[in-house]
Amino acid sequence: MTEDLKAKAEALKASVVHDEVTYLKRISDRLEKIENALSMVTNYMANAEQEVSEKMRRFIMYMHDVHDIVYMYEERGLPPPNYLMREMERCDDRLRQLLQEEHTDGGTFEKVRREMAADPENKWDHSRELTFKPQGL
Repeated sequence: MTEDLKAKAEALKASVVHDEVTYLKRISDRLEKIENALSMVTNYMANAEQEVSEKMRRFIMYMHDVHDIVYMYEERGLPPPNYLMREMERCDDRLRQLLQEEHTDGGTFEKVRREMAADPENKWDHSRELTFKPQGL
């Protein structure tokens, strides 16, 4: 009986095991699927960055989070800590710097603005350039 079970086990192993070419083909197919998915995601990212760069998007998300924290204090009737207000000031200056960078020749926002200005059905005038002047001057 033991020999019979061993023979059945060996026969089962032999039926499940494939040759190297089969395994290489499976690996190749899976790598191709991964490559296609990665290519698709990379394409989506490149298309999205034609409007707003990842650097700008992440900074604005951070600034918005700091802003929400200030409101969280105020909502509870507490004054926001000075270090938090200083961070909001830093974010304000940094946003201005990033916007200037994006609106200069060759910047993402400059390219989009020029493209938008060409649309005759615009409700707003996109041909004018943004100016960044310090407040109070």
